[in-house]
Amino acid sequence: MQDNVTISHRGSRYEIGRGPGYYGIWPLEPTAQPSGQDKPHPIEWWAENHQGWADAWERFSGIEKASDIVEVVATPAVPAMAGPPIEPVTMGPGGVAGAGPATARTPSPLARLVPPTLLLFGVLLGIIGLFPGYVGGQALTAQVSQWLPHLIYLAGWVAGAVLLFRRRNRARGGALLALGTSAVTFGLLLSDFGQVVAQGYHLTGAGLVLSLLGWLVCTLASVVAVIVWRAGAPGRPPGREAALAAALTGFAGLGTAIAFAPSWDSYTLSTPSGVFQSLTAGNAFSNPWPILLGDVLVMVLLVAVIVLAALWQPIKLGAALLAGAAIPMVAQAFSAIAQLLAGTSPAAFGISEGQAARIGLTITSGFTPAFWIFCAFVLALVLTCFRMLTAPPPAPPAPSYVHVQDSAPGAQTENLASA
Repeated sequence: MQDNVTISHRGSRYEIGRGPGYYGIWPLEPTAQPSGQDKPHPIEWWAENHQGWADAWERFSGIEKASDIVEVVATPAVPAMAGPPIEPVTMGPGGVAGAGPATARTPSPLARLVPPTLLLFGVLLGIIGLFPGYVGGQALTAQVSQWLPHLIYLAGWVAGAVLLFRRRNRARGGALLALGTSAVTFGLLLSDFGQVVAQGYHLTGAGLVLSLLGWLVCTLASVVAVIVWRAGAPGRPPGREAALAAALTGFAGLGTAIAFAPSWDSYTLSTPSGVFQSLTAGNAFSNPWPILLGDVLVMVLLVAVIVLAALWQPIKLGAALLAGAAIPMVAQAFSAIAQLLAGTSPAAFGISEGQAARIGLTITSGFTPAFWIFCAFVLALVLTCFRMLTAPPPAPPAPSYVHVQDSAPGAQTENLASA
C-alpha cells in the first residue's frame, strides 16, 4: 500500500496524482478515497519532474474523455461560524477551469438563443440573395462557379448556428467558426461590390444587397456569440513545441494569402492554321482598384485570423476559428474547379461563336502552378485544424504533497508498459 498520495484529477475510469517521487495513474475505485489515504500501487507511473507530469497527463487525457475529467479539490474542515465549505471547481477539457460556479457561467436561455437565431436569419437572407440579379443583372444561380462558393459560406454559418444550440465548448467553437467565416468572407463580398464601384454603380442588384445584409447579420451574431460564451482569447503558446506549431500555422496562412493573388486560370487558343496563343487570367493586381481593395483585404484578414487561431487558448477553440477562416478559401478552390469544368466561351476573349467556328478556334483551359500551390497551402490549413482538434489538452499544475516517506513503486520511476 502507498501513503502520501495526492489525487489531482478523476475521470470515469481512472485518476491521476502524485506519490512519493513519482506521478501515477490509478484505476478509479468504487468509493473514491480522499488524497493522502493509503492506495495500491499505480498501474503506470513517471518520474517526478516537469516532463514526467506532462507525459502522465498526456496518457491520462488519452484514456479518459475530456468532458469526464474533474479536478479533485480537498475540502478543508471549516468551523461552523466560518460559513459553508468552498465548492470545488471542475476542470473542463484542456485542464481549463470552466464548469465551476466561480469561473464560467452558462449564459441565460435568451442569451443562448439570440446568436444562433440571428445566424440562421442571416443565412436565410443569403439564400434569398442567390436568386435575384447579383452584379450586372445576372443571378448567382446562373453559374455553378458563382453560387457554389456562396453556398459554402452559408454552410459554414449554419454549422456555427448548429453548434451554438449546444452548450459549453461546442457553443464556443460554433461562435468562433462563424466569426472566422465572416471575417474572411468580408473581403470577398467587398471585392464583388468593387465591381459595382468600378462600373459607376450601374451593376447593383438585389442579390448583392441581400448577400451583404446576410453577411452583416451573421457577423453581428458571431460577435455577440463570442461575447456571450466568452470563447477564449489569444495567448502565449504553452511550450516550445506549441510555439513552433503556431509559427508553422501562421506560415501556412501567409502562403495561402500570397498564392491567392496570382493568376490561376490558364488558356490556350489554337486554330488548324497554326495560330497559337497562351493566356493567363485572374491576377488580383490587374483588377481595378475597388476590386483590388477587396482582394487585398481578403489576404490581410486571412493571415490575421489564422495567426489569432494559432495563438488561441484553449487550442481546440483556436481550431474552430481556423476552420472558419479556411472555409472561404476552400470555397474559392471549388469555384475555380467548377469554372474550369464549365468550359470557356470564345466570347470571354471578344470572339463570337460564329467567328470561332469559321476559323476553327479551340480553347483549352487549365490551371497555373499558383493555383496548385494555393490548394496545397489550404490543405495544410485543414490538416493543421485537425491536428489542433486532436491535440491532447495541456497539463494543469502538478499536484503536491506534504512530505515523502517511500520510494517510487518498483525499481525505478519508469513508465509501466501501456495497456
